Amino acid sequence: MTDVDWSRMGWHSWPDLGEVRARLAAGADPNSLVRGHGRPLHHAARLGSAEVVAELARLVDDVDAVDDGRTALWVAVNEDKPDNARALVAAGADPDRPMMAGWSPARLSLAGSTPDLFDTGAALTPEEEAAVAEARRLIDALAGIDDDGLSLCCVGGVDAAEAVRRLDATVIEGEIDVEEMWDGLDDDSILTLGVTDVPGGCVVSQPWAYGASMPLVALLLSAGTVCYDMYANPKSGNQGESTHDGVITGSDLHPGGGWCAADAPAAEVLRTFLYRNHAIEYCCAYAGVRPTDARPFLEPDRWVRLPARDWWAISL
Repeated sequence: MTDVDWSRMGWHSWPDLGEVRARLAAGADPNSLVRGHGRPLHHAARLGSAEVVAELARLVDDVDAVDDGRTALWVAVNEDKPDNARALVAAGADPDRPMMAGWSPARLSLAGSTPDLFDTGAALTPEEEAAVAEARRLIDALAGIDDDGLSLCCVGGVDAAEAVRRLDATVIEGEIDVEEMWDGLDDDSILTLGVTDVPGGCVVSQPWAYGASMPLVALLLSAGTVCYDMYANPKSGNQGESTHDGVITGSDLHPGGGWCAADAPAAEVLRTFLYRNHAIEYCCAYAGVRPTDARPFLEPDRWVRLPARDWWAISL
């Protein structure tokens, strides 16, 4: 028996025109929310096919209805679904409708892979064009990093020597046995971090565990500046945290997740869009650091050991 609403619609169901039509025929409302969150057209714009988008777009009351601060067309652009976007425009969606801190669907598309998607007079500012160019460079530079189990802290405007001083860390002379660090997590391995100078600041990293993302690391490093740390947890995914001048400003974040709050500032909307599915690059961009290759995260310039203290403290 076909469901008469949009319950139990998984990611694999939205591209299926037959499934969507069967639900509509059974009485599913194209204007209702899906499990209390998100309109069917928005879900289709994100996960579905152009055919499904066109089917729902001709049935909804308003093809430009706003959900969570954005229209279905904005969602299609954000998810890099140009065919879905074209289907929505054909149904009357407005690419130039203002939303998301000034990022209309048309303006957002100019920063993506299909800048000629719409016939529009929208434009990017020189600063936004520079951010787009930097995102492409950074994603290319860091391509191929296996971040499983990696932790990092990107620090804006602070060099490696100053980072070591702020952490009261001891520089380890000679090489360390990285394989041994991977094999056995103890106090020594957790307190051993890599520190590397990069343009714009420095990167603190630990390829084998969560040490670089312990809260006190960023709290100490962020004095007068900005840090973004992340642990690529093999069990639960990327866990991010932002810290500004000794204060944690965001925790349990999802860098590279591609979705920002409806009231996010303009710079964050663009950054979230540019670094969708690129977590490490997002962390770098947030802190304003510009590594030229993957070395700071995998083969740092120097290894240091943190002193024994409560590195899980969430305030100074």
